[in-house]
Amino acid sequence: MRIVVGLSGGVDSSVCAYLLKQQGHEVIGVFMNNWEDDGVCTAASDFADARAVAQLLDIPYYSVSYRQQYMDRVFSRFLSEYRKGRTPNPDVLCNREIKFAPLLELAESLDAEKLATGHFAGVEKREDGYFHLLRAADENKDQTYFLCMLTQAQLSKAMFPLKDIPKSKVRQIARAAGLPVAEKKDSTGVCFIGERNFKQFLSTYLPAQPGEIVSPAGEVLGRHDGLMYYTLGQRKGLGIGGRGTGEAWFVVGKDLSSNRLIVSQGQDSALLYTESGTAEEVSWISGQPPVPNGQEYPCKARFRHRQPLQDVIITPREDRVEMKYLLPQRAVTPGQTVAFYTGDECLGGGVIS
Repeated sequence: MRIVVGLSGGVDSSVCAYLLKQQGHEVIGVFMNNWEDDGVCTAASDFADARAVAQLLDIPYYSVSYRQQYMDRVFSRFLSEYRKGRTPNPDVLCNREIKFAPLLELAESLDAEKLATGHFAGVEKREDGYFHLLRAADENKDQTYFLCMLTQAQLSKAMFPLKDIPKSKVRQIARAAGLPVAEKKDSTGVCFIGERNFKQFLSTYLPAQPGEIVSPAGEVLGRHDGLMYYTLGQRKGLGIGGRGTGEAWFVVGKDLSSNRLIVSQGQDSALLYTESGTAEEVSWISGQPPVPNGQEYPCKARFRHRQPLQDVIITPREDRVEMKYLLPQRAVTPGQTVAFYTGDECLGGGVIS
């Protein structure tokens, strides 16, 4: 087949391209540039690595800019969520709105049959005629959480060659193949943030509104720099140690109306835990929920990447999914993604509200 590979300049996508070339496919590498190179985002050096890999593999390669699409579809949403005091997950949006949108369109314009990426995940068309998103063999690296909002149309074109390969084996393959990125560190977080100071970065786009840090009873304990800088379960950067029992303080809530940050003392404060929740903007990979609206469905959920799967009971509704947790969940954070699973399959996901 002719296959376009999203070449990021990292070891995973490079091994992905190498394996497909070894299997005899016609491979085309495409590097996406979604952010202005401001000296912090590593796009320039990453492209140099992607180019070196493509040249070694003797495959054609392109660099494409989706900066405007990224600003419109991902970054604007990122800022909007922070304005609401929520903590968004732009990686999930990037997969749906960029990698499997304009990049997929480019692949199709090049007459490619598939778009392959270095995600640790799997896709399979089963007897029911649907494409199913499957968890990777390496559970610690499974990335279906970041792909949980893909549609049938997107998944039908997707290819994930690393599904059954442990991360350690990926490195071994890269070394054996002489890939120049074999020892390159995995990237963490979002490109546009990189290694920069997050608070400083966010303040250039959103005006900060300092306010009071209060206990659940309303006692003023200190000052915060702006609610957008804090997330549920956070303990660092509060500046209010040495009070009460001497235990650490944790963020347990935000009162946007009074611009107050609510904190509680103790790693296991009851206020850090919830027994139920709601997800909105839910996308089901099959195109429909596993049960009719209003019916309960026992399944598994993941509220953050690499979290062990949690037992939940979900009830789909017209505009949301209600969730009941069999065990209380710690710091389930509005704005973040929840992904739903049954067996080895990711059913879809939504935004925690």
